Amino acid sequence: MKVDISPNTAEATASAIDLSTEGLHQALQTHLGFNVFKGNQEEIVRSVLKGYDTFVIMPTGAGKSLCYQLPAMMLPGTAIIISPLIALMKNQVDNVRSYNDTDDIAHFLNSSLSKTQIRKVKKDITEGRTKMLYVAPETLTKEENIEFFAETNVSFVAVDEAHCISEWGHDFRPEYRRIRDMINQINQRVPIVALTATATPKVQSDIIKNLGLDSENLYMSSFNRDNLYYEVRPKAKQESTIRQIVGIIKEKPGQSGIIYVQSRKNTEEVAKLLNVNGIKAVAYHAGLDAKTRTKAQDDFLMEEVDVIVATIAFGMGIDKPDVRFVIHYDIPKSIENYYQETGRAGRDGLDGRCVTFYNYSDIARLEKFLRDKPVAEREMTAQLMQEMVAYAETTSCRRKFLLHYFGEKFDDSRCNGMCDNCRHPKVKTEAGEDVALALQIVEQLHEQYGFKILVDFLLGNDTKEMRDFRFNKMELFGAGKEQNDNYWQSILRNSLLAGLLRKDIESYGTLKLTDAGRQFLETPTSFKVSLNHDYDDIADAEEVSAAPAALDDFLFNMLKELRRSVAKKNNVPPYVVFQDISLEEMATQYPATMEDMAKITGVSIGKANRYAKPFIEVIARYIEDNDIDRPTDLLIKQVANKSKTKVNIINSIDKRIPLKNIIRDNNLTWEDLMDELYTIVASGTRVNLDYVVEEEIADEGIREDIYEYFRTAPTDNLEIAFKKLNEIDDFDLREVQLMRLKFISEMAN
Repeated sequence: MKVDISPNTAEATASAIDLSTEGLHQALQTHLGFNVFKGNQEEIVRSVLKGYDTFVIMPTGAGKSLCYQLPAMMLPGTAIIISPLIALMKNQVDNVRSYNDTDDIAHFLNSSLSKTQIRKVKKDITEGRTKMLYVAPETLTKEENIEFFAETNVSFVAVDEAHCISEWGHDFRPEYRRIRDMINQINQRVPIVALTATATPKVQSDIIKNLGLDSENLYMSSFNRDNLYYEVRPKAKQESTIRQIVGIIKEKPGQSGIIYVQSRKNTEEVAKLLNVNGIKAVAYHAGLDAKTRTKAQDDFLMEEVDVIVATIAFGMGIDKPDVRFVIHYDIPKSIENYYQETGRAGRDGLDGRCVTFYNYSDIARLEKFLRDKPVAEREMTAQLMQEMVAYAETTSCRRKFLLHYFGEKFDDSRCNGMCDNCRHPKVKTEAGEDVALALQIVEQLHEQYGFKILVDFLLGNDTKEMRDFRFNKMELFGAGKEQNDNYWQSILRNSLLAGLLRKDIESYGTLKLTDAGRQFLETPTSFKVSLNHDYDDIADAEEVSAAPAALDDFLFNMLKELRRSVAKKNNVPPYVVFQDISLEEMATQYPATMEDMAKITGVSIGKANRYAKPFIEVIARYIEDNDIDRPTDLLIKQVANKSKTKVNIINSIDKRIPLKNIIRDNNLTWEDLMDELYTIVASGTRVNLDYVVEEEIADEGIREDIYEYFRTAPTDNLEIAFKKLNEIDDFDLREVQLMRLKFISEMAN
């Protein structure tokens, strides 16, 4: 559809611009500094310059922004770019300004600006200095803005993230449905450019219909990102998952990456765990104040931090080309979310790694949030989540699965091992007869049902639907009961990928036969499938394998002998160097570096620096001499679990508060306080108890006697110490307790 954009027609405008290949390449170099277009960018730019409505579907990282930025710079007037994210607007504006010698060329207009800043933006537009204006759809709803734009020479309107228009899109926003009406109030004849990175056929039709676009002007690039490696891993307990994540990151230290999680709390928790394990990470979620979010984003962009941990629900709007990995700690809610989020990796064309941790319990948790939603929304969202489950559990090429979802055909032989299923394929089994049976049942049930009903029918499950629809009376009911749920899910999913079935998205995912499927029913042939992954079983197996490793008794005895030698050299008892619990953990985990050693129970950084070097040397030599496979490649340090009481005690001692006040303020007994303090000093924390000792033990001779006892004693056991000391003189138990704490704090830490 050719659009008359103003009294100066589109043809007149285009005629004043050199639309030849040479002319466009020159403009590309002049305005943006690039020498060549990528993919079909040149065709799209030419379409926009000619004044056509243009629909661009292009994967993340393929250069969507250029498709409206270059025409905006070449055409007279100001292009309005509608974007849903304030963070993305700022990033895009900064990027455009970086190619020019003036900041006036691009602005954004949203709620973050002051009245003075808004006046400046409108003045630059009125005076013709601004070629691009980024706005949120909410900005267009304000009457004063509509009136201003109606008096402005608008070259075209670009609707970025256009999938937000569709209820079937992964990020539906009701205000996007009003964009066409608002554009009509500005200028009914202004051209529209719609852009999105993720759009299924259904979403595409919604966008075209809602914006009134001509589908003949649709430009679709391949959704294939051949530089991305896709992998799904079973998700077990947090420690196991964090260990794997740390391992992935430390394979190539210093690279930029994003970790997506479901909850705000988890972003901060995971970020803390990464930081204590030597990875510079920061949390990012909608609950943080704007200043904190902006700093997190800027630190990530400026490489002050390597990893940003963000909620899936909160769009980040980060345009960083060298993100080398995207990890989903929690499963996304839809394929669209997953594709867009993984698409942040490798935008510079170099390899990117996309790892997702999956356990069905995460999906079940998400489904609970749908209970109070309207029925249509609940069914729609549940279907999108089940597509994500199917992706996670499939043993087919993950790239083929993704592209099939977006309506693109792909030969999995072209994957070249860039997904875990193609790199480590499962054995395929012959299933031609079972495929024919599944197709026959789809036909017998009049092609009106989705996966769940079909699988229940095949298995002969006694469900309410089977009874209500009298399916349990049909001849083929239970014909597949010799197999399990996973088997028939695999058969149906492979039939879908092979084009024997198609999914009708508008009727909530009912499966229908294709012509190829009907042909297969008439003449069944060989059909080999590999069964879906059962990640619950895999995760259970991983938990067993992740059980505590066995104590190496031989190494433990070597370390005890070494401890005796080190203690003698330093003129301290062996327990001061390392306690038995620390040696046992060393003989189990084989810490071979100072970093690993500092993660052993009871070993602080100070204690590691003081005593650990000879132990590390012995352990490293022992590993090499005996060809030891360490129980894990990484010892994961957990965030210190300091109770509020312990923190209060440490802070109070730092402030030299009397013990009786500490006991009162924390609702403790004397024995409680002694136990807490022993735990604190035994774990490697040094506290200065001099003021307490001077207050509680006036006799300096008593202090020296008790201190000297612990210097030579083979153990710090309190009962033994009290008994031995009272064989010499009459000591008070409290005196022994305090001097033991002072000795351990000073000599061991």
